[in-house]
Amino acid sequence: MTIKVSSWNEFDPLKHVIVGRADHTCIPPSEPATEAKVPDDSDMRGMWGPRPLETVEKANAQLDALAALLESRGVLVDRPTPIQWNQAVHTPDFSAGSMFGCMPPRDVLLTVGNEILSAPMSFRCRYFEYLAYQPLMQHYFDADPDFRWEQAPRPRLSEDSYKPGYFDEITTDERLKRTANLDFVTTEYEPLFDAADIMRLGKDLFCQHGLTTNRRGMQWLQRHFPDHRVHSVNFPGDPYPIHIDATFVPLRPGLIINNPNRPLPDDQRQIFNSNDWEIVDAATPVHNSPPPLCYSSVWLSMNCLVLDHKTVIVEASEKNQMEQMDKLGMEVLPLPFRDAYPFGGGLHCATADVRREGSCEDYFPKQVGNTRL
Repeated sequence: MTIKVSSWNEFDPLKHVIVGRADHTCIPPSEPATEAKVPDDSDMRGMWGPRPLETVEKANAQLDALAALLESRGVLVDRPTPIQWNQAVHTPDFSAGSMFGCMPPRDVLLTVGNEILSAPMSFRCRYFEYLAYQPLMQHYFDADPDFRWEQAPRPRLSEDSYKPGYFDEITTDERLKRTANLDFVTTEYEPLFDAADIMRLGKDLFCQHGLTTNRRGMQWLQRHFPDHRVHSVNFPGDPYPIHIDATFVPLRPGLIINNPNRPLPDDQRQIFNSNDWEIVDAATPVHNSPPPLCYSSVWLSMNCLVLDHKTVIVEASEKNQMEQMDKLGMEVLPLPFRDAYPFGGGLHCATADVRREGSCEDYFPKQVGNTRL
C-alpha cells in the first residue's frame, strides 16, 4: 500500500494513524516535570516503577480494540515498537530512574502537512521515547518521497530548564494564581513543547502555554513553520495545564468544545468569534475521579478522536459526552477506554495522525486579538 504522510487539522477524514501500546510502561520517578503534573491527592505520589502486568494487559486490550475499530472504518493503523522502559536514563545533564512508555504518540509526534516532527518534551523520563517510533519513521521515509522526518532541537533538561522548588508546599489556589500569571515550572532556557499542546487548524497552530510548553518552544515552531501562524493560548482555570486536547477540542470547521472549568479567556476568543467559530461548553464527565494510578483528570471525557466531520469515537461510559456529540450532529462510536487512561491519556492521546484527507485551509482569514506570537 502506498504511504503518504499528510495531515493539516484534527477533523478531516482520517485515513492512516498510529495507535500506541502499553507494553512495559512505567510510573516514572519524581523529577521537576512529573512533580508539576501529579496532583497533590493522587495515589501516584511517591510511586514509581513498572505498572502491574494485569493493568498493562487490560490497557493493551482496549488499545487493540481501538485499532480494530479504526481498521473496520477503513483506516490504516500502525503501531510503535516498545522498548524496555524500565531502564535508567543518563545524559551529561541529568539522570532518571526509568523511562515512561509509548501509549500516547500524540504527545511525541506532531504532523503538519507532509512532516512528522518529534517534540522536545520537558519530561526527563521521556527523553528517548521517540525511539519507539523510529521504525515507523524509517518506513515512511522509504515509502513516501515527499515525507519530511524532523526532530526539534534536543533539549538538555538540566536544572536551568526548571524553576527550583516550584511546587514546594503549594496550595491549589496558589497553583491557579501562578498558571493565570503564566508562571510555570519550566523556564525559557531552551525550546520545550509537547506535541499534544498544539491544535492544528490549517494555516493556524494554537499552542497551549503551560507546564509542558514554553514561549521559546512556540517561537521555535513559528520559525520552523514560517508559512503558518502560531498562536499562544492559555486556560487560567486549570491548575495543571498540560496538553490542550482535554480542554479545547475542534470537532469540525467552525465548532470547538471547551472545558467549562477552563474557559478560553475573552480576549483570546476574538479570533474564533470573528471567523464565525462556535465554542461550546463540553458536557459534564460521568465520573468524579480518574481510574487508579492515572495522571489525568476526569475531563478525558472530552478527549475524543474525530474520524471525519460527522463521526467521532468517545469513551463508552461517557454518556453525557456522547449525548452532546449526538446533538451536535455527530455519529458517535462508543469504545471502552478507561483501562488505557493511566498509560497516557484518552482516545486522542493514544493516536497520532499520519494522513487525513484535505489540504491546508485558512480557517481564520481575520487575524484579530492578541494570540499571535
